[in-house]
Amino acid sequence: MWKALTAREKRITVLVAQGLKNDEIAGIIGTTENMIKNYLKTIFDKTGMWTRLELALWHVKRSAPF
Repeated sequence: MWKALTAREKRITVLVAQGLKNDEIAGIIGTTENMIKNYLKTIFDKTGMWTRLELALWHVKRSAPF
C-alpha cells in the first residue's frame, strides 16, 4: 500500500500520524485545507482505510523497527 502513494500523499500520511489537523498540514505542505481533504480521500481509497486514526495507526505500525 505504501508504494501506491505519491511522495506528497506519503508526507500527508506522516503528518496525519503526528496528529496534525488538515489546516496545519495545509500550512506545512503549502496548499489549501480543501486540497488536503482531497488528498486524504485519495489516500483512503488507495490504502483501503476509512479514518485518520486507522491511517495513523497503520503508518506507525509499518514504521516500527520490529
